[in-house]
Amino acid sequence: MFDGFKKFLLRGNLIDLAVGVIIGAAFSGVVTAFTQGVIMPIIGIFGGVPNFDTLQFTVNGSIFKYGTFLTALVNFLITASVIYFLVLVPVNRLMERFKREKKAAVTEPSNQEKLLAEIRDVLKASRPAGQEGATPPTSPHS
Repeated sequence: MFDGFKKFLLRGNLIDLAVGVIIGAAFSGVVTAFTQGVIMPIIGIFGGVPNFDTLQFTVNGSIFKYGTFLTALVNFLITASVIYFLVLVPVNRLMERFKREKKAAVTEPSNQEKLLAEIRDVLKASRPAGQEGATPPTSPHS
């Protein structure tokens, strides 16, 4: 019972996932600080910092604070924009540049192609002297 649990914990993908979650949480703090400290003040210059927290309506004594949802939605869109334009776009460009620098690997012929080449070579070597001009059929890949 404990062996299975130990194997589960020590699998590589579980460790990778845990590290990814921790790094993601730390990166979330960086993005939030950047958004709140840099992006929101820039937006505030042009039209005020978006805050809809006071928007609400009441029905039969129940208060619906839809403004908090709108504020969270605007913050999400701003954060998603920051991540996309300042992280994903540059990283994708960098990865594309590395892809262009890699050269295509030369593919080795398959076993079937090697065997056909050997057969062709044996047929050439065993051809009588009078049939020098005739060529045996060859593989389309050779």
